Amino acid sequence: MNFKQQTYNRFLLLVAGLGGLLYGVDVAIIAGALPYLEATSGLTAGQLSIVVAAVLLGSVISTVFAGLLSDWLGRRLVMTLSGILFVISIPTIALSHGYGPLVMGRLLQGISAGLIGVVVPLYLAECLEASSRGKGTAVFQWLLTLGIVAAAVVGIYFSYRVNAVASLGIPAKVLAFEDIAWRSIFWVSLPPGALFVLGSTMVAESPRWLFRRGRKEAARAALLRSRTPSQADLEMQEMEHAAPAGANRTKAREPLLRRKYVVPFLLACIILACNQATGVNSIIAYNTNVLIQSGLSDLAAHWGYVIFTVVNFLATLGGAMLVDRKGRKFLLSFGTAGIIVALIGTGLLFARPEKLRIDVSRAVQAMVTKEEKVSLLYDKKTADTLLEAEGLAGRRIEDRPTSLIIIYSYGDFRAATKAARSDDTAAKPLEITRDAAVPANKVVAFFSNPLGDLDAARRANLKIENALITPVPGGSNGWMVALTLFLFVAFYAVGPGVCVWLALSELMPTRIRSNGMSIALLLNQGVSTTIAAVFLPVVGRYGYSTMFFGFAACTVLYFVTAAFFLPETKGKTLEQIEEHFEHAHR
Repeated sequence: MNFKQQTYNRFLLLVAGLGGLLYGVDVAIIAGALPYLEATSGLTAGQLSIVVAAVLLGSVISTVFAGLLSDWLGRRLVMTLSGILFVISIPTIALSHGYGPLVMGRLLQGISAGLIGVVVPLYLAECLEASSRGKGTAVFQWLLTLGIVAAAVVGIYFSYRVNAVASLGIPAKVLAFEDIAWRSIFWVSLPPGALFVLGSTMVAESPRWLFRRGRKEAARAALLRSRTPSQADLEMQEMEHAAPAGANRTKAREPLLRRKYVVPFLLACIILACNQATGVNSIIAYNTNVLIQSGLSDLAAHWGYVIFTVVNFLATLGGAMLVDRKGRKFLLSFGTAGIIVALIGTGLLFARPEKLRIDVSRAVQAMVTKEEKVSLLYDKKTADTLLEAEGLAGRRIEDRPTSLIIIYSYGDFRAATKAARSDDTAAKPLEITRDAAVPANKVVAFFSNPLGDLDAARRANLKIENALITPVPGGSNGWMVALTLFLFVAFYAVGPGVCVWLALSELMPTRIRSNGMSIALLLNQGVSTTIAAVFLPVVGRYGYSTMFFGFAACTVLYFVTAAFFLPETKGKTLEQIEEHFEHAHR
């Protein structure tokens, strides 16, 4: 391979990596901006929830059509389109002065993320040599984690800036700077998007897409940009042999329900569903809350989250270096085994204090106003009053710092408050309102509870289902929980984090790859959405220990699938992998 080909391969990895960076920014950027957006926008809790959820809605929509679009327009053009949508979304959000533009901008970000999640791993799998395909897809995941780290660091930076302005004691200046802060957080993510658009126009189209379109000379020319002539000729021969159309019309008429298509598709779907069932997205989203409840202070918990993202980033780098040496099967088995141990450890650390939790829902229900609302400042005085009413059980923990989380519902729609701690001197009252629980429209209602009656919920009385007071452990327990979460994300990054994209793009035969990836990713998002919806209510009712033990049980299925059913694909071309399933299931 000459210098020009080596340079092109590095450039291709850089462009794909920028796609991963955008995906990570899409996922994480709202966390840092949301507190300032909430303080300055004047939006209701229901409207803010739609702004946050619009990314998910956009991602679901685009994931459904990403495979069809990439088959119709080509992988490279869809990559460019996804980058353009991201670039357009930034000024749409950052210059907005109302609810509509905010939702539209976030929807565009979600559409961009859904397209990137399908087409970039697909493009890499079809363009890279077998010997470097694992590393290439790992670079996508590595820079995805960098996007999450960058979003966390930007959020911390503006948090310090806002605190500095707040120290002046001038409310108007604080409000003005908070408005600048959330807009600036979005502007920071614009340059990578522009670079991704530029880079995607400079790489070659997928040779396998070109071949399927009958453009064999163009396919060979695309291969020659990254391979020697002999390597290009060999892969062209393999494509001819495995061609699902054109060169072999018998295969084109093969039913899609044949085992050679169904088995790899089901394997990819199981792996993606189990990947979300590890709880990774919820652990990232609620990381700070988890650490606060484990015993850390607010500041320590926020720094714990930053360390968490850095560990994720560094461990992903390690996975990228190992994936083409050790193989996908080994890393997935190793990673899921470690995840199980880490999750059980986290659950055990929460189990002891949660045995002492007390439900004071009757007392909180009595605080509901005629407007079906509750405003409750949870401090030591309030905690002592609520615990005293519970008699002996309350007296066991009344001298210790405690936390309160309230699960409530209006009709078919349930919500949970953030956990409030009795020793937080800067705490604001817990506000329970209809807007925070009942979706603003039927689209959001469907994603919240497909069977829920929205009209009835808008008239229903407020019901306090649980109001749980739990003793807060000491700081040492908090750092032990933080350590188990660091281990969790390290094992996840080395194994599933790196390999899941490979499993998605490598396992499926050429004929179903693009649409199969869309369906599998849609299932992935469905599992993620379900977990996100039940996380706080389950934690509120049964405790963090139950949630983490549940994640561990799901990961056991992941481990079994990876260790006993997943074939090793290291060093094999896509056509060789397809041939494996064809021969193994005749």
